[in-house]
Parts: sequence; structure tokens; C-alpha cells
Amino acid sequence: MRSLELFAGAGGLALGVANAGFQHEAVIEWNHNACGTIRENNQRGVIHWPLFETDVRTFDYSSYGEDIDLLAGGPPCQPFSIGGKHRGSDDSRNLFPESIRAVRELKPKAVLFENVKGLLRESFSRYFEYILLQITYPEIAHEPDEEWVSHLSRLEKYHTKGIHDSLSYRVVFRLLNAADHGVPQRRERVIIVGFRSDLNLDWSFPSASHSQEALLRDKWLSGEYWERHRIPKKQRPAAPNFSRKRLEPGLFDSEMNAWQTVRDALIGLPTPDAHNESNEFMNHRLVPGARAYAGHTGSPLDEPAKTLKAGDHGVPGGENMIAFGDGNVRYFTVRESARLQTFPDQYYFPGSWTESMRQLGNAVPVTLGEVVAKEIHQRLSKAGIK
Repeated sequence: MRSLELFAGAGGLALGVANAGFQHEAVIEWNHNACGTIRENNQRGVIHWPLFETDVRTFDYSSYGEDIDLLAGGPPCQPFSIGGKHRGSDDSRNLFPESIRAVRELKPKAVLFENVKGLLRESFSRYFEYILLQITYPEIAHEPDEEWVSHLSRLEKYHTKGIHDSLSYRVVFRLLNAADHGVPQRRERVIIVGFRSDLNLDWSFPSASHSQEALLRDKWLSGEYWERHRIPKKQRPAAPNFSRKRLEPGLFDSEMNAWQTVRDALIGLPTPDAHNESNEFMNHRLVPGARAYAGHTGSPLDEPAKTLKAGDHGVPGGENMIAFGDGNVRYFTVRESARLQTFPDQYYFPGSWTESMRQLGNAVPVTLGEVVAKEIHQRLSKAGIK
């Protein structure tokens, strides 16, 4: 199946979509450093993507016809990020309108867009409704000089009239926690999925496969977690205070896998050195200078990592540190961060530590993208689409 990727960044979502069985016809990204990462991995043979380093606002989709099966991408999240300036629709980096143009011109069978949790804040609720209605009815286009609230009113009237003869999509969204799908990181993303209405397809988001309760079970009931990591009983932390009833059989799905932790993610990686990169693992060099302070205490070793952040000016220390049981902290290496984002070890980041961490902080976890895209691929396949 054919796909087209917008706002590719370092390639997290694009990798997930490719792993799910889609073949990229175009991968579009304007940031030169992010494009350098994709080019580097193209040259290494890790990926084989037709990359276009360009502003999506100038991209011509006419040569792709109407045979794109999946249009995917993550419009820049900074306008809606809790860590950003919260300018939303007034931010020049708000490129959701370009996502809608791509839907309108390509008429893909399915769309997959993602963004930050902040998009669901009450202050953005009307604009989020506006985004969903634009995806639903992409041919009811924004007119020159029209205020978005006026366009929203037109879309609402069209939606409620009940008879729709233009291109339309059946659209659903959900806030997904990457940790619930096997990613060793607590990372919540808004995922928007739509199928072209004329296909008459039903679809739902994949169920969670991992849970916090299962991790608690493996730590404090069976001890399997510590045994797997060969942690002697004398070196295990004390069990926290919690109700064991929540872990009793029958009170939660015992078939669930445990949340993956930082320790799980780093299996096989040697202790990083500040002077020499690992001979076996690329991008695995220690950056000194980490320190904990109020509100920035790092990610505990035996929990999923906190959400990796890109930061407006450099890299925030607290979110991108590992916190050991003895109170020591250090920065994650690029390779460790890549593992927390479920990039494969052969995927190389050629930039500086700060630039690579920025790209990783903006990325979609590969596994999360793959889980959702695989469900889309399976639904299209069942409908006879190849």
C-alpha cells in the first residue's frame, strides 16, 4: 500500500508506518537537520524513502494522483504544546491547514495525524472541533481572508444538514499513552484517524497491550521483573505502599504485558563513556553536567521514562535524565533516548547531542505509530485494498 508522510521530522511516525506495511511515495520535511538524519539513514540502507526537503506549503501533490492509501503526519506541535507559548491557531507554525489541503488534493483512503495532548485543552476545544470538521469535509475549503470561526460555522451547518455530496471522511480521535502499547516512556499523543466515507469501513483504535498494574504485579507479587534483570533481593527497592487488591487475579486483565521501563529499554547497552563512543552502539556517548533540581529529577530506572522533551532553547535537563536509586543522575545518551522512542539501534543520528535530542524529543515513538498504522493497514486489506 502507498503512503505519503508530512512533517516527517527525524522519521519516527514514518518508520512506524513503513513497519506496518506501507510504502512511502514521498516523505516531506523542511528542517535541514532532520532531513540530514533521514538522508544519512537512506545512505546507510536503513530506510529507502524519497525525501523532499521543502516547505509543505509549496508542495505540489498533482503527480501522485488519487492512489495514496494513507496520508500520515504530525503537524508542528509547538502551537498547542503545554511547554510552548500556547498561541494555537495564531501561531505561524500551525500547519493543520496544510494537512487539510493535502487531504483535499490527494483524497487518500485513510489519514493518520498526531499531535500533543495540549491540543485537547479547553482553551483549544473550538479549534480542535474545527480541525476535525475540516478533515471530515476537506472540500468545504477555507476562503481567502475568512476568519476560522466563520469557516467553522459553515462547516457546522454543512455537517448538520445531513446530506453530503462532497469528499468526506469518517473521523475518530483518541488520546493514547505510548506506555500502554509497549513503549518504555509515558508519552501521551492525540491520534486522529479517518477513512474515506465512500469505502464504508468501520474501525476502532487498538486496545492497550501493556499496563501499570502488570508492572506492579511483576515487581511486587511475582518478582519476575527483578529476576529477569538479575537484581538480588538485597538490592531491590522496598515495595511501595499500595493496595494489593488492585493486583488480585480477576481485578485486571492478567494477560496484559507489563509497562516497559527505562531498565528494560537499556538492556545490552554498556555504561556510556564521556570520551569515547561505544564501538558497538552508535550515538552512545555520555554528556556530562546533569544535575537534579526542583521539578527536574529525571526518570526513575524502574519506571517508564518521563516524556522526552525537545525544549525551545537547548534540552531541558530533568526530562532527559536517568535517575538511579542511589540519588545519582546523568543525561540519557542519544542512543538511550532513541531506544526510549523505540528507534532501531541501526538508525543513526548524525547531529550534535543537543540537535539529536531535539529531534528525538519531537518524534513519535516508532512502536506507537506502527501499532496504529498496522490496524489501519489490516482494515484496508480486509476491504480488498492492496
